Parts: sequence; C-alpha cells; structure tokens
Amino acid sequence: MQHIVRTFFYIALLVFAWPAISATENEEISTPQAKLLKLDGSVNPGTAHYLVSNVQSASEENYDLIIIQMNTPGGLDLAMRDIIREILSSDIPVATYVYPPGSRAASAGTYILYASHVSSMAPATNLGAATPVSIGGMPDPPSSDKKDDKAKGADNEQSQPTSSNKNAMHKKIINDAEAYLRGLAAYHGRNIDWVKNAVREGESLTSKEAFEIGVIDVIADSPRQLLQQIDQRSVRLPSGQAQLDTSDMSIVSVEPTWQMQLLSIITDPNIAYILLLIGVYGLIFEGYNPGTFVPGVIGAICLLLAFYALQILPINYVAAGLLVLGIALLVVEAFAPSFGILGVGGIIAFLFGSFMLFNEPDTGIAVATPILLSVTVITVILLSFVLSLAIRSKQQAVVSGREELLSEVGVVKQDFNGEGWVHICGESWKAHCEQPLTAGQQVKVIAVNDLELTVVPLTDDSA
Repeated sequence: MQHIVRTFFYIALLVFAWPAISATENEEISTPQAKLLKLDGSVNPGTAHYLVSNVQSASEENYDLIIIQMNTPGGLDLAMRDIIREILSSDIPVATYVYPPGSRAASAGTYILYASHVSSMAPATNLGAATPVSIGGMPDPPSSDKKDDKAKGADNEQSQPTSSNKNAMHKKIINDAEAYLRGLAAYHGRNIDWVKNAVREGESLTSKEAFEIGVIDVIADSPRQLLQQIDQRSVRLPSGQAQLDTSDMSIVSVEPTWQMQLLSIITDPNIAYILLLIGVYGLIFEGYNPGTFVPGVIGAICLLLAFYALQILPINYVAAGLLVLGIALLVVEAFAPSFGILGVGGIIAFLFGSFMLFNEPDTGIAVATPILLSVTVITVILLSFVLSLAIRSKQQAVVSGREELLSEVGVVKQDFNGEGWVHICGESWKAHCEQPLTAGQQVKVIAVNDLELTVVPLTDDSA
C-alpha cells in the first residue's frame, strides 16, 4: 500500500513541476544566438563554400543572426557573387564586420560589405579599392585623355583598333562592377555617390570616414559591442522588414574545417596550375626512371588535386582538353620515345591550353604571366635536354641484344661438321657452319637465327 501511495505522490509532483521544467527548457531554446563566421584571406571557391554552406544552414540550426568577421584583400569575382547572392536571399540577417583593428575589406570585401544587411567596421580598419582586376594582373587600359591621343600623331593610328578593343573591354568590366555595387548600395540604402570613386578611382576609406558618409552602418570595438549597437535595428530581408533583437544574444564561432581550408588553398589558380605541372613532370620522370615510385606517387597526387581544383574553378573546356592532350602526349613520349615528335606536340598543346585556361574578362581569374613564361622556358629546356640524350644514344653503337653478336669472334668447343657449339661472349652457343671446324679454332658470327648462330672460320681476310 505504501508503494502505491509513493508512486502516486511522484506522479503528482511531476505533474505540478512540469510547467516549470518546460518553461526552463523553452527559455534555453529561445535564447538568441549569433553564428560567427571568419573570412580571413582571399575570397575564393574555398571560402565561398564555407560561407555559403554556413549561411544556408543557419536557419535550420535556429540562429537569429550571422556575423561575418572579415579581413580580406579581395579575391575572385565569381566566388564573391556566390557569397553575395546567398546573403541577399538569406532569411537570417547577415552582419559583416571588418575586425580586428588593422584589418581591411578591399576589393571583393567592399562588395560583400555593401550587400550585407548590417555593414560594420572596427576602428583602424579600411575598405575600398574596388576596381576589378584579374589575379594574374590585368593590363593597364590605354589613356582616355583626348589631348594626349591627338599628340600621338598619325604613327599610332594603325594601333588604334587593338587599343580600342582593350579599352572597350576594360570599360565594360568597370561599368558592370560599378552598376553591381550601386545596386547593392541602393538595396540597403547606403551611400551611392562614393561607389564611383571606389570602382573607377580605387579609392579607400577609413572606418571613421566610411561611417561619416554612410557607407557603413556601425563602428564597433568588438563583436559584443556590435550586437549592442545594432539592437532594435530594422533590416531588409526577402520576406520584408525585420527588427533585430540582439540585446541578450550569445555568439557561437564556427571555424572552417580542414577540408575547406585545403580547398581554399588549392583553388587559387596559380596553386592549381603549379600542382598540375608537378603532377605532369612527376609522371614523366617516373616514365624515364621506372621503379623509383616516389615521383610517380607525388605526381599522381598533385595531378588529382589539380584536377579537383580545376573542376571547381571556371575554366575554358577547350583549353582543358588541350591540357589533357598535352599531358597524354608527354607521358607517351616518356614511355615510348619518339625522338621529340610527341614531346613537341605535347608541349605545344600544353602551353596553348595554359594560356587559354581561364577567361580573364568574365571571371577575374588568371594564372600569373610570369608563371606561364617560366613554365614555357623550363619545359623547352627540359625537352631539349631529353632530345639531345635521345639523339646521342641513337648515334652510339649497339652494345647489347642481337646486333651485339654480329661480327663477334668465338672459339669452337669441339670438332664438328655442320652443327656444333662455340664459346662467344662468355656463353656457349649452338652454331652452324658449312665448313668443318676443329676445337680451339676461331670463328666469326655472320648471322643470328633465334638461338642459333651462323659462323665462318676466322681467317686473315675475314678479320
């Protein structure tokens, strides 16, 4: 009976205590959280994947705010636009914060700041220099000064079409970048007038200057102070205007995984191209020195990493085909030397593919020209060295195989007439001779038929 009473007592206690337990759990669940992501370095497919995937998952993980802590010199145009598209379509507000002091949001970082729902900076930081350039270095556009053009004279008129084409392409890129940044500024109600200076003049601003002219929303000394300053701020989301509640918000830092860090490194166009070269030369060296294994293993790993990076980067597929063809011809040349025919064709295909691999005006991605020129010189030198070795080996006398036995002199082991045995090059060979031979007599090989030699007696005339 006491057992039954005790059971009912526990049940009643649980029933009366349940509201308090539920309230405590709901209070813990409803505590607002900010997801802190760090962009420290260039904007590339690796960092874009890290930011985009975390922004997409923020809603499912019940975060109320995303903070992108930024320190970047800029980066790839396509990666930047992927990040911006995800920020603009996010149902969770994104606050981009240039931090710690001494950091910068240059080039692509300026665009991301303009696209964010809240743009903020720490003291002693800067932003700007938003003129689009390629990673490999974009050629300087021709001067637009009309007076200088008139002073150049008629000699330069022949070069005008080429200069005009370059100038037109440069203007298209600049106009596109300016329109893009102006659209972002208008979307969030930020300073539009400064956009022209940032894109066309490459102008930069300190955090104080940016705040004074309305380029950014907040200057904060720390992430915690940032949350305090943006509390009750109204932001524009795809679903409409929303008000931030950050007074009691906690910050959860999400670090990039090692896979994302590795991806960030190898997706740099220059790194990907160098990995590709190491892979090709490793396989070629393994082909010329079979059994060493080390260069072959290293080359295969680098080649696979390069292919992985190239399938992420926007590349010209015709150029990629030329690269594959060039690699195939070089490998075939290594395993079945053709005295340079396949090797020269492979180098030509590889170099053309290298120069055409990226479309600079559309992507902002390019392999640095010094790397391409260095590769060209080194490859030509190596091929010349290999061809010189092949030519010299062709001119040397054969020292092994069937040809070595021809004209060799041996000694008859036993008397024979027709077929018998002779001692040549330290071995006993079955020999055929139309004349009778005696033991100890010297003979000369005149033909080799499988494992049987045709010999004649060695005389003063035959010697």
